[in-house]
Amino acid sequence: MKVTVWNENRHEKKNPKVSEIYPEGIHGQLASFLEKAGFETGTATLDEPEHGLTDEVLNETDVLVWWGHLAHDEVTEEIADKVKQRVLDGMGLVVLHSAHFSKVFKKLMGTGCDLKWREADEKERLWVADPTHPITEGIGEYIELEKEEMYGEHFDIPAPDELIFISWFEGGEVFRSGATFKRGRGKIFYFRPGHETYPTYHNEEIQKVITNGVKWAANTATPTPVRGNHQPLENITSKA
Repeated sequence: MKVTVWNENRHEKKNPKVSEIYPEGIHGQLASFLEKAGFETGTATLDEPEHGLTDEVLNETDVLVWWGHLAHDEVTEEIADKVKQRVLDGMGLVVLHSAHFSKVFKKLMGTGCDLKWREADEKERLWVADPTHPITEGIGEYIELEKEEMYGEHFDIPAPDELIFISWFEGGEVFRSGATFKRGRGKIFYFRPGHETYPTYHNEEIQKVITNGVKWAANTATPTPVRGNHQPLENITSKA
């Protein structure tokens, strides 16, 4: 299975704290543990030609992992539409943290995808809402992160097909931090943690969830639906 990790790769160039936490970039850290999990893994970034998402790359990608924050508006409509179409055609999509506001996610959700937020070094406790789901395999009752950015409800998304995690923050807010959606033939997993100034993607439990999410989002070779004008299966006579 081929996984492509996309990252705008801007914070790493602007903020020394981020480059210290992720010397190979957020995309490099994500790709590193996914590769160790056995996936064929590549990366793509915003400033590459076609944002690194050429037709060849997209057509060969089984699951796309997306992280973005500063430069959502710099992603071209053409590329965002191509990614959306690939999801509708069956490519899996894992959307991380502030990529809730990416063009790709908003196009697929059909809503504004806005929320409350606050940066205050708060503890986050991600409660497992569905312990039977394959994305939570190997995870206990909750995951606790010492410091994270707060995201709070209301999260302007459609009702998820499945709610996997609910977060609680020290300030009292809660958030739907893990949710799945189906669009066309593709599966989407949104997972909240991952603010760039915290070492969240070094956390083994977070890595486990993302790895499970990639496995879950992969297309299971379902047949392509037949659509359009169609001849009858049974013989019918003209009704004059």
